[in-house]
Amino acid sequence: MSTKKQNIATIVFFLILIFGTTIWTLISPKKEFSERENRALAVLPAPAVERCFSGKFEKDYETYLTDQFPWRDGWIGMKTAIEKASFKTETKDIYFAKEDYLIEAHSRSFRSPQANANIGYLKSFMETCVEKYGKDHVTAMVVPNAVDILKDLLPKHADPYDEEVYLKSIADAMPQGTWFDSGSVLREHMDIQLYYRTDHHWTTEAAYYVYAAWALEQGLSPLALSDYTKETVTEDFYGTIDAKVGGKNKSDAIHVYKTKKKAKYQVTYVAKNETADDIYQYDYLNTRDKYSIYFGGNQSLVEVKTNSKSKRKLLVVQDSYAHCFIPFTFHDFSEVDFVDLRYYNESLKEYMEKGDYTDVLFLYNAAGFAEDSSLIKLGN
Repeated sequence: MSTKKQNIATIVFFLILIFGTTIWTLISPKKEFSERENRALAVLPAPAVERCFSGKFEKDYETYLTDQFPWRDGWIGMKTAIEKASFKTETKDIYFAKEDYLIEAHSRSFRSPQANANIGYLKSFMETCVEKYGKDHVTAMVVPNAVDILKDLLPKHADPYDEEVYLKSIADAMPQGTWFDSGSVLREHMDIQLYYRTDHHWTTEAAYYVYAAWALEQGLSPLALSDYTKETVTEDFYGTIDAKVGGKNKSDAIHVYKTKKKAKYQVTYVAKNETADDIYQYDYLNTRDKYSIYFGGNQSLVEVKTNSKSKRKLLVVQDSYAHCFIPFTFHDFSEVDFVDLRYYNESLKEYMEKGDYTDVLFLYNAAGFAEDSSLIKLGN
């Protein structure tokens, strides 16, 4: 074949590839929600004149094409498979670790202006709480991520930012006696699975051991693990990290623990104005987002009354790491309310004044804490 014909063939091939893919994208059925990634997908933006000149339309259209690209999940999975086959040790800031773990590096989380600002917001909040409730009833708990606790599973040449440096800076900023070192507790239980292989959350067992240690420090009497009945609700859990890398990864099991002694709860989902008598929402086991079996996932504000004989009442300011931790508190508090500032848009200060609380717990995971732009609401 002559050089001219080769050039023509190459041009035709790429024209077919470009225009064919565009046409395929345009005619393919559009999805509004990605169950795999548990998020809404971009929709076709309206081509307004102002948006076109500002560049907003082009940017939104690029996001739309990325989200609605045909066979998107398949391409992501294929890319991951190729990277693993070529002995790459990471992709998208995620390490391919030992024992089938996918571990997020969080390499850009802890050095940002947001990460530093959040320490200041929490410091001010904790100081205010200490004045009102006393340091023995106020706790800041920022839980290390898998990249810190499971360092031994990382690839040989992995070089993640040392999360412990950031955690120490948080601890040093807290009022004396209010910081709880959950990392030390986790390191005492390296013989159990502390984190899910394909998700950013810690396991229910990890949450229990941290809760038990914290409760003892608070002068409470936590139940032993043997006082609970362990229920495996699924062995087919694929989490948020799996959604980012795609491909075929090893599934996880989710366990819940129910007290052997019958407990009663009145759960109120304030924003929805709904009540329930069970903390678990089993319908989520039929979806990809199985971790939302705990309280139906992220909620702005949930209030739980228990049949505990305790006179103490707990407020938890939290992210989703607290969801599997909170059920263990019901033995030791007569009421446990928890608020997620990412979704709560009322005044936290006013809500706390009405609550008549005896104890306050701030519970986040380290990367979530560093990245959360809503923590400025701690002062509202």
